[in-house]
Amino acid sequence: MKKPRCGVPDEQVARFSIYGKKWQKRSLTYRIENYTPDMSVAEVDASIGKALQVWAKVTPLRFTRIYSGIADIRISFVRREHGDFNSFDGPGNTLAHAFAPGDGLGGDAHFDDDESFTFRSSRGVVLFIVAAHEFGHSLGLGHSNVPGALMYPTYSYRNPDTFVLPQDDVRGIQYLYGEKDPSVDDPKPPTTPDACDSTMVLDAVTTHRGEIIFFKDSFLWRSFPQSQTPQQSLIRSLWPSAPVDIDAAYESRQLDTVFLFKGRKVWAFTGNQPVRGYPKTLTAFGLPKGVRKIDAALHDVNSGKTLFFVGNNYFSYDESRKTMEQGYPRLVNQAFAGLTRRVTAAFQHKGYTYIYSGPYMYEYDLGTGTRHRVLRNSYFLRCTNS
Repeated sequence: MKKPRCGVPDEQVARFSIYGKKWQKRSLTYRIENYTPDMSVAEVDASIGKALQVWAKVTPLRFTRIYSGIADIRISFVRREHGDFNSFDGPGNTLAHAFAPGDGLGGDAHFDDDESFTFRSSRGVVLFIVAAHEFGHSLGLGHSNVPGALMYPTYSYRNPDTFVLPQDDVRGIQYLYGEKDPSVDDPKPPTTPDACDSTMVLDAVTTHRGEIIFFKDSFLWRSFPQSQTPQQSLIRSLWPSAPVDIDAAYESRQLDTVFLFKGRKVWAFTGNQPVRGYPKTLTAFGLPKGVRKIDAALHDVNSGKTLFFVGNNYFSYDESRKTMEQGYPRLVNQAFAGLTRRVTAAFQHKGYTYIYSGPYMYEYDLGTGTRHRVLRNSYFLRCTNS
């Protein structure tokens, strides 16, 4: 009788072996795309998180969970043929498989939902053990010929509460990514912002080639015209060299460029590529040297001017002439009636201007100077909680 095993082929099996490439970054994202009915959601979440930490404990790697968008490691429970030309076989034998680091399916882990997965019981297949093995493949390890190794091809029960990664696996993963620096404390993973948080204050909002992008801490949401639900991911999954916790952002459609502001510096990107010569300082836009940061930026499509908000004032930058307009700064409430608090973000959409201040968003018609609505600033993020 065959023992249950991993579906990744046994190519070049050695004490430890390399499976394709390795990731060229230390911070990786993962997303649980669906759940097995065998376990509670909390049990699956805990098993997956703990399985990834098996590898994080002995390397410089960090794993951050995201709830929408494209993650480096996508985790799903599927049956039989499931679109990757590597079908499962029903109960028994093949338990799961994963793909080596790379684009597309690279890094993804698929679990055969015809198996009976458990949290820690030996009366079934312990998801934590299978997941930890598969994530070894997701990180670039192949199978080992050492029977006690986690990366040994066949499954055997181990108690998740007492599991310690065997030395053969430690040597393999450290061959790829190096040792964990003992002098560096484990940083807490960034807290994933919740679109349903009515008190959330966004860092910035901008358009980008027809999308709307909302920034919060290390994350962003991308709202596509053809999609009802914005996709969440890390800022650096879109722009690897971008800052996080930004102050402001805006798009120049004329230049096909997005500008990101943090402190005294400005970064620029066309598509997902950095623009040569950036980052620059705020003075490159004609802002006074005394301005240490801006609170928000708003590009007005009709006038071709970009407004920079600093405290209770704003400046006006002429994009075509690349100069700051004379007669500024001016008071914010002179242009935006009723707005008495600091502006935290701004953008334009379908002819309206949206000014964010704290957890609220104010809808204006700049043509008439009229304020129409006051909304929560998660309005465009379409909270899906019931």
